[in-house]
Amino acid sequence: MRVLRSAVVALSVGALLFPVAGGWSAAGAAGTKPGRGSAHAGSGFLRFRSPNMTYHGGNVMTTANIKAIFWGTSWTTASAVGDKVSGIDTFYNGFSGSNYAKTSDEYTDGRGHQVGPATSYQNHVIDTSAASGGSSTSVILNEVVKEITSPDPTGNGYYPVYTDVPRGNANYCAWHSTGTDRGVTVQFAFFFRLDGDPGCDPQDTTTTHSQGLAALANVSAHELSEARSDPNLNAWYDSQGQENGDKCAWTFNVPSVAFSDGTPWKLQGEWSNQAYNTGTGYPNASGQRGCLNGH
Repeated sequence: MRVLRSAVVALSVGALLFPVAGGWSAAGAAGTKPGRGSAHAGSGFLRFRSPNMTYHGGNVMTTANIKAIFWGTSWTTASAVGDKVSGIDTFYNGFSGSNYAKTSDEYTDGRGHQVGPATSYQNHVIDTSAASGGSSTSVILNEVVKEITSPDPTGNGYYPVYTDVPRGNANYCAWHSTGTDRGVTVQFAFFFRLDGDPGCDPQDTTTTHSQGLAALANVSAHELSEARSDPNLNAWYDSQGQENGDKCAWTFNVPSVAFSDGTPWKLQGEWSNQAYNTGTGYPNASGQRGCLNGH
């Protein structure tokens, strides 16, 4: 899910929501997202609205050149780090060329560009200063500017920021947004520490990943897939503002999917217009058969 573009904006839309009874929680309202209201049928009767995403004129990412940032005082403490830093490195290295990455390949933009399955991972950096929560995109963008001194000049740079801040009462697990670093457009994302957080737990029981790593991997897949198909928040989303990750959030078709390096991950699916149109996807939480997970 996305957060509005700006160098200085408060959280408006963009968080990966966690499930609650009756819908998805966002800013205290189940089933809605802050910043984009739901469309309603008029004249006292229901009209069919396609659940598919539509194109809104923006660019897609043909690739993603990724460098992770681990921010917080505990990222040098072995007991707190566990398998998360090395695991996230493994996640991004294996993502490229995987069948899971290919679930977003159908999306194109007005310049004739298409989301491609190949990505590159440039390892990570660790900033041991005290981290901030995700309530302001400007704070997270400033951290990216601080740590990424040479952003990818092609505009395909993606910089996920993993903090050691627990979610607390926040109504989201993660989000992605876009901004400018030294005159270059960058995509970035924010992640809470999700150890022991039942609201953001994919309940992975088949891989050997820790619960904290499994939770981060699942939301990482969600945000990266959205950033590739809607990097500047003006490309692909549906009539309610939902991106491909949002539409299949918290639905798991198989216990795990294998990446290109063979590593298994328990990951939600990603929405495919093509799969919905041809009836080849699996159902999301609303029963719409448009989800793919590349298994």
